[in-house]
Amino acid sequence: MSRTTRLSSSLLRVAAVTGVAALTLTACGSGSGSGSSSSGSGEVKVGLITKTDTNPFFVKMKEGAEKAAKESGAQLSTAAGKFDGDNAGQVTAIENMVAAGVKGILITPSDSKAIVPAIEKARAKGVLVIALDTPTEPESAVDALFATDNLKAGELIGEYAKAAMKGKTAKIAALDLAPGVSVGVQRHDGFLKGFGATDKDVVCAQDTGGDQAKGQTAMENCLQKSPDINVVYTINEPAALGAYTALKAKGREKDVLIVSVDGGCTGTQAVKDGKIAATSQQYPLKMAAEGVKAVVTFAKDGKKASGYTDTGVTLISDKAQDGVASKDTAYGLENCWG
Repeated sequence: MSRTTRLSSSLLRVAAVTGVAALTLTACGSGSGSGSSSSGSGEVKVGLITKTDTNPFFVKMKEGAEKAAKESGAQLSTAAGKFDGDNAGQVTAIENMVAAGVKGILITPSDSKAIVPAIEKARAKGVLVIALDTPTEPESAVDALFATDNLKAGELIGEYAKAAMKGKTAKIAALDLAPGVSVGVQRHDGFLKGFGATDKDVVCAQDTGGDQAKGQTAMENCLQKSPDINVVYTINEPAALGAYTALKAKGREKDVLIVSVDGGCTGTQAVKDGKIAATSQQYPLKMAAEGVKAVVTFAKDGKKASGYTDTGVTLISDKAQDGVASKDTAYGLENCWG
């Protein structure tokens, strides 16, 4: 995502690691000046750090944060890593924002465990830290978590896939995210739980990083290993579309069931077009908006957000299955992002 902030003297530190961090930082302040700030500027300073600035999910998250900051009279600073998994970039962003005097930081951790020491340092200096979308490990490393119930998101598409198979023996391929990312583990485990399967029932598992090209390569590899695959779980819709491309090249796009998670506009359209059977839609704008509001509340009266706030998930499909609650793509396209 494009990023904005008021740079502090720690810019030198950022410059020293630009090869790793590749952060873009800009200022996106509001003007009404409600709330308070540790710098005495009259504005509450809020930081948003996402995994990348290219994924439409994080673009929508930033939009939600910007709108909420404007409505609250807060000053929003944003940053992103160069790639999904750029923990060093996120650490640098945290340090820079703390030095700039933010009251709170909203973060989607690229590495749920490796980011914890930097978060602990920020909290020790009185900064409220809220994880968005992806929980830290442990989850208690942050003050609060605003996110989709990713286990439930996986369960919904697992239940859907099981019902859609109508008793046929499943040959499952799992196109996962990457090691060390809790959201990927939760969605994968949720799918298996919803389907009533275990990892022993997965005939091929590949990491994709949530990338479409890597999803295509992963699906090609899985088809070489197990040509009779008939169910494909994917971490997100770009990976699903990559899988669809690989299946279509083999003439298998009509007889393999693809299910996914995210609910972006491109992915939801793919459900409508019949490329993906179903997806679990989540709501990044709401995560960020609620996060900004929580930081502003903390700045005004010292009340800290705590625990987990479920921001919702909805199964989207135009081919409803008995016993599995879902909404059609008309609803999905009205509420999608990207």
